[in-house]
Amino acid sequence: MSDYPEIERKMQKTCDALTSDLGAIRAGRANTAVLNPITVSYYGVDTPLMQVASVSTPDPRSLLIQPWDGSLLKAIEKAILASDLGINPQNDGRAIRLVFPPLTEERRKDLVKQTRKYGETSKVAIRNIRRDAVEKMKKQQKASEITEDDYKIAEKDIQKLTDDYIKEIDKICDKKEKELTEI
Repeated sequence: MSDYPEIERKMQKTCDALTSDLGAIRAGRANTAVLNPITVSYYGVDTPLMQVASVSTPDPRSLLIQPWDGSLLKAIEKAILASDLGINPQNDGRAIRLVFPPLTEERRKDLVKQTRKYGETSKVAIRNIRRDAVEKMKKQQKASEITEDDYKIAEKDIQKLTDDYIKEIDKICDKKEKELTEI
């Protein structure tokens, strides 16, 4: 069937979105991905932080944010405080340093729950893609565009794709959970 690449692309996009979402969960060590959702007002336009500053990791527990335009320091500091990072930025007049404290056991458990929630949401998205694809095939079969045998084969193939991507989501979540519990 010609729809398989499209179905697979949508499922891959779901996995990519999950990886991105999980990357924003801080795991006790500094990771620049936690800053991805943060935007700064730059000349009246909300601009992603990564587009107005260079971000580096001078050591495993901190991030150093150096804006290209020094006038943005206060705006960046305000944006970080307004975000749900839960970290107080340290502004030295030239750069902003974020120091990540070690995770408590309770916080680790919360992050593992959050990881599982993201995983379940992604699995639901994959199943919805499967449902839509199967319904489309069923309509084609009822309209006599494909035979019943073709429909059954397509349904099996789509289910196999679904199973493969569900396993991929489990792998991604397991990796993140391991990262959260090992630190």
